Amino acid sequence: MVLFNKKASQSFLKSHKNILAVLLLSSALFGCSSTDEEEDISELVSELVEINQQFTPNVLWEKSVGNGSGNYFSRLKPVVAYDTVYSASRMGDVVAFDVKTGKELWQVDLSDVDHERSFWDSRVSALLAGGPVVGLNKVFIGSENGKIYALDAQSGALVWQADIKGEIISAPAVDSGIVVVNTASGIMKAFNADDGKELWKVEQDVPALTLRGISQPVIASGGVLVGTGKGGVNVYLLNNGQQGWSTEIGEPTGSTELERVIDVDSSPVTFGDAVYAVSSRGNLAAIELKSGRVLWKRQYSSYRQISIYRNTIFLTNLRGHVYAIDRISGIERWSNLALTNRGVTGPVVIDDYVVVGDFEGYLHWFDQENGEIVARHQVDSSGIHSTPTVFNNVLYSQSQNGDLQAIETSIKK
Repeated sequence: MVLFNKKASQSFLKSHKNILAVLLLSSALFGCSSTDEEEDISELVSELVEINQQFTPNVLWEKSVGNGSGNYFSRLKPVVAYDTVYSASRMGDVVAFDVKTGKELWQVDLSDVDHERSFWDSRVSALLAGGPVVGLNKVFIGSENGKIYALDAQSGALVWQADIKGEIISAPAVDSGIVVVNTASGIMKAFNADDGKELWKVEQDVPALTLRGISQPVIASGGVLVGTGKGGVNVYLLNNGQQGWSTEIGEPTGSTELERVIDVDSSPVTFGDAVYAVSSRGNLAAIELKSGRVLWKRQYSSYRQISIYRNTIFLTNLRGHVYAIDRISGIERWSNLALTNRGVTGPVVIDDYVVVGDFEGYLHWFDQENGEIVARHQVDSSGIHSTPTVFNNVLYSQSQNGDLQAIETSIKK
């Protein structure tokens, strides 16, 4: 977990080692204590133990995307559309690869989007952090500088760019010809996807202290759903930005401001007529999509993205524990504590498995039915921060150093 003070003028960025340290600190603050005489076991990082490897993940192809996110917190991750894998680096590289072969189709450098850098000038990072996301034959990606770029999906040519007050550190959402961008400053804007014209803007209240990670907007049923820094889920009308219902799911407790951080940091997930969201401190909740009425709440805390497959919700909590929860009732089906404090990503479903990454760059496959770890594969030792991407039963994962792998998961022994 990375904490972010909105009143500060500079980004609170740390290396993956420092992120792990903060994660461990937050684990203690969120209900655990220790003394100088005795080490608190809740702070210990679980060592990987030997598993019964039931299949061997097969790397179909591997490419490099610049230097990735480097030593900075980032949610950059690959996305697949139009038979192409799109990914980006924090420095400003946006790259398109053929989905089957990994052949590079095009690459652009958004650190010099206006082509003004001379041979003698040093490269200045574009600070890409939000996205990419693909739709309407365009690739949309945002930066910590408050810029949103729209690139042609076939060529990489810049179609338009726009400014927004605040860091864009989560992916935009695109649907119905509209791109919606949420920022760390609480400002959310909607743009015409074709030309970048601003359509509407809303300003959300942001607490002084929040996690460094902003909820990605989700467009569903004519509305824009977004988690808030105050522990709620809000909905806005897509066509004009007017606010609809607002539902709180976080529960602030404790005597300090840090202990009362309750962001809904991951994006809400819609499934049928319900919305599912989790607070960094408080609850996992099922919410009626039309009214915002809470259907059920359970005590789980997470800032990672949740996944839903059929009637099961998969979630990793603050400690890196992985859970399977019944989507209808909220009853826990299984839990696995083997990856405690390993900086575990959000879960993704592929075939009969659930996959998460960790801070040492390992991917772990869990059996969907019982939560047993059945396979393991290391992308590289720099670590994996973002939830992997799955498309057509192939998993795509990018490490902090920018190593991107396409991995087939169903090769049986």
